[in-house]
Amino acid sequence: MKDITISRRSLLVSAGLLALAPLAGCGGNSGSGSAAAGSDYTIGVLQLTEHSALDAANDGFVKAIKESGLKVKIDQKNAQNDQSTCKSIADKFVGDNVNLIYAIATPAAQAAAGATADIPIVGCAITDYAASGLVQDNDKPGTNVTGASDLTPVAEQLEMMQKVLPDVKKVGLLYCTAESNSDVQIKAAKKELDKLGLEYTDFTVSSSNEIQSVVESAVGKVDALYSPTDNTIAAGASQVGQICKENKLPFVTGEEGMCMAGGLFTLSINYEDLGYAAGEMAVKILKGEAKPEDMPIKHLSSKDLVVVKNDEMAEALGIDLSALDA
Repeated sequence: MKDITISRRSLLVSAGLLALAPLAGCGGNSGSGSAAAGSDYTIGVLQLTEHSALDAANDGFVKAIKESGLKVKIDQKNAQNDQSTCKSIADKFVGDNVNLIYAIATPAAQAAAGATADIPIVGCAITDYAASGLVQDNDKPGTNVTGASDLTPVAEQLEMMQKVLPDVKKVGLLYCTAESNSDVQIKAAKKELDKLGLEYTDFTVSSSNEIQSVVESAVGKVDALYSPTDNTIAAGASQVGQICKENKLPFVTGEEGMCMAGGLFTLSINYEDLGYAAGEMAVKILKGEAKPEDMPIKHLSSKDLVVVKNDEMAEALGIDLSALDA
């Protein structure tokens, strides 16, 4: 397990990678889909929204494709956290007969899977593929969908919270009810909080427009907030962090990008590494070396987890994070 302290970090996708030109090297067409002129393959990338974790997952994927030596055209699309836009983009990729769809986040993958049962789909930043209805089983998908999971170490994160913040007795669980990935993590969080003997209250939003009012309603009712890897909360993490800073309320997050945007600390996977792993899966599919239905969902190992501390937030809240160094 790695341990790092970060004061500021950008995980935005490199413009150079996003503008990926046809790459040197040879590779026959996979036999399905339509490649752009000068390329052997076309990949449609459907990203749910813009926030650091998803951007990093995009970055890592493109890096893996670039390093594969395949001639690939990547068509980048962002749905701006809108479900209907996800569907429209997925339908467009199907109409364009792309060779593969890379879907970043659960709603993006669900839209892609709803649009085609034939074009291979590789997902990323998805907590539980089976629970989200994308595959029959995470070990043997049995559908045209496979990918990399961002299942977070929820129990370890909450144990860390109790270690760093021993006076916390009541925890506010902040998440979006529209995200099935959050539902899976929140159930795990409640189980762990019961084990730790801590009280908890749900503070839920259905859209980003509700974040401010919901977070403000938590002030004075709980001793700390916890959010899993929730896309809606991640996109508004800086807003959450500002309210928490003003009210001296610790905000423990599910991943690194959320932490640096407004959280206090976390134990996080690296989303660029996760995207790279998804990219390696896509390369195998394009080369005809594997089929999605037979490829188990990929998880990063525990040694890839990183302790992330937001020192600026810790100073503002007057909280000592030295316990994380033990």
